[in-house]
Amino acid sequence: MRVREEDCNLVLLAGVTLVSVAIAGGAALMEPGSAAGRPFYLASAATPGAENKPARLADQVPVRIVGAPFVPNTNPREH
Repeated sequence: MRVREEDCNLVLLAGVTLVSVAIAGGAALMEPGSAAGRPFYLASAATPGAENKPARLADQVPVRIVGAPFVPNTNPREH
């Protein structure tokens, strides 16, 4: 059974897709998880009680802005 020349690119695309899905699935199965069922990078970054606390404005570090603020050009004929 031969693949027609018109369908050759489609068969190649399907083959690459299947191989990529198989590699991604294997990598997902081998990824270590945490006890809570969350990915390890989320489990290590957050404490259990920190999810319910809202962010406070006083806790944020002020940022120094250098230069003029961005103002979009709403009228292109005027510069």
